[in-house]
Amino acid sequence: MFELNPAALRLLHIDSSARPGVSGRDPHGSHTRRLGARFVERWTALRPTDAVTYRDVGQHPPAPVDADWVAAAFTRPEKRDAAQKARLAESDRLIAELIAADIVIVGAPMYNFGMPATLKAWLDNIVRVGVTFGFDRARDGDPYWPMLPAGKTLVTLSARGDYGYDPGGRQAHNNFVESGLAAPLAYIGLHDNHMIAIEYDEFGDQRLADSIAAAEQAVDALVDRLILEPRTLEPA
Repeated sequence: MFELNPAALRLLHIDSSARPGVSGRDPHGSHTRRLGARFVERWTALRPTDAVTYRDVGQHPPAPVDADWVAAAFTRPEKRDAAQKARLAESDRLIAELIAADIVIVGAPMYNFGMPATLKAWLDNIVRVGVTFGFDRARDGDPYWPMLPAGKTLVTLSARGDYGYDPGGRQAHNNFVESGLAAPLAYIGLHDNHMIAIEYDEFGDQRLADSIAAAEQAVDALVDRLILEPRTLEPA
């Protein structure tokens, strides 16, 4: 057993909104960028020596998986040619960032009930056989197993135009954002997941203001809890 909070932690902060600005500061700014920035700013104020890696897939999207990527990924590493290694270079970088991180903060706005295509491209690049998950058809029981180091925490920060997307809500059956991230990330070994969202964006009334305030308070409380309440997790 070991504690989540060692002397130094590494954060990976990912934004995926198509909106480049931050709500509350920039016209038509992003709510998820607002929550992600708040999380990181509060974290680094309390733990200034922790390292933060930032990746904006909304403005700089990874290349989508294509036939060349698949062929390269399913070729044994020692048999890949130069072109295949080059095709997987971006995936290698994204996976290295994920492996190095202790806390993964993902800004994931809802677009048409799911995550942005740019975030899905990131996800497809980091779920990779032989690197982040294993597969052996001769293995007893489940032929798949996760390969990420244990002890990572996922924070999913979302924003929705409508309301009622949380479990039990009127639109819960149409929410494919959090589950769309949680399932593949758990598949590769990231199980500790915390989710916070802003709703009512399309309404733009007091309900939106209240939702923003509640989400910001939840972000602050989550940062404090992750930092101040050591937890133990099973090692891999």
